[in-house]
Amino acid sequence: MASELNIPKPSSARWVQLGLGLIVMMAISSPQYVWTLFVKPFQTATGASLPVIQITFSMLIVLQTWLSPAQGWLVERFGPRALIATGAVLSGLGWMLSASVTSITMLYLTYGGLCGIGTGIVYIGVVGLMARWFPDRRGFAIGMVAAGYGMGALLTTFPIDTMLKSSGHSATLVYFGLILGAVGMLAAFGLREPKQTDPLPAPAVTVATGPDMSPRDMLKTPIFWLMFAMMTMMSTGGLMVTSNFANFAKEFGVADVVLFGMAALPLALTVDRILNGFTRPFFGWVSDRIGRENTMGLAFLLEAAAITMLLMFRDNALAFVVLSGLVFFGWGEIFSLFPSTLTDTFGTKKATTNYGFLYMSQGVGSVLGGPVAAALHDSAGSWVPVFALVIIMDVITALLALYVLKRMRMVYLSGDSAKVEALPAAA
Repeated sequence: MASELNIPKPSSARWVQLGLGLIVMMAISSPQYVWTLFVKPFQTATGASLPVIQITFSMLIVLQTWLSPAQGWLVERFGPRALIATGAVLSGLGWMLSASVTSITMLYLTYGGLCGIGTGIVYIGVVGLMARWFPDRRGFAIGMVAAGYGMGALLTTFPIDTMLKSSGHSATLVYFGLILGAVGMLAAFGLREPKQTDPLPAPAVTVATGPDMSPRDMLKTPIFWLMFAMMTMMSTGGLMVTSNFANFAKEFGVADVVLFGMAALPLALTVDRILNGFTRPFFGWVSDRIGRENTMGLAFLLEAAAITMLLMFRDNALAFVVLSGLVFFGWGEIFSLFPSTLTDTFGTKKATTNYGFLYMSQGVGSVLGGPVAAALHDSAGSWVPVFALVIIMDVITALLALYVLKRMRMVYLSGDSAKVEALPAAA
């Protein structure tokens, strides 16, 4: 039928780009997801206390997220190939240089600074690139590369742990920093923007798209700030669970209960990591078919229900493993749904920089979900108020998606100037 209508088939090159983007994302995921394995060795090497060492991890997340608008602009200015390759090299170099540090300042500059900046460039660059290559499957494609970041460390965790025990942290950091940096750089060299000779299909019929908008103009719209608030609330809840997972598992009394020959805590972490990766392409695929806001409502309410049940059955180790996995399954999709929705709304031309501004909400969430959540726990003497707050934020965000964001985007994309001007008052 396509040939009869003389409609060119979608370019097969985009699947190669998706594969290369997935490889690069997997290559830069280890600094964040295996950090916990290096905490004790870095304490020994620097003589610093645990809270001081943990600032390194906070720096990595903050630099990865709060510098993302500038990183996105650089990718659009100099092209994805050069910048994403540079980001992969910086991430690997951060590991290699941190191998010989003996002071906390140098640890901050290498592991926190270079790895944070490098991973931020890669993450923003690859997500923006996939948004342009897959207008018809934007949610799925962004979800796939986001899953690569969320699950990539599954391939390195056990080898790194084994080498740490046999060769020490310095040799491990140099060896894996070199390998992961090289793999990421080589894969990035194959990335490129779509060309006119690459025919791309129209957006999915369930997805309405808006005109290209610059970051300056986007920041003036109430829709952007609504999405920023929504992503901040979801990031806060997810990162509260991520950063305090071991603490509340121990408080619930289930951390060391043996299930299927493994302690409940590492078993839950393994299940959570898998589902946190799988949910990104899955819900992205769903959103391509039933719409972004409808999918948000479904996923966010799922997380609220999972956390509620986790509280109800918190003293049951098996329920803890299963329900914590469901919590992550209802949370991780924000990294495919929000960038897809943003690109649908404000176009693809400045998609990388635009998402950089929205991605800053993850940095806000890391502060609220980590130190602030821990302070609330210490004040209340229990995790129950913290979980209750997360449940409330999940429900509020789901309702905002279904009844506010959906309506605002519908009005905005209709092009009715009178109604668009009334949006700030409606918001």
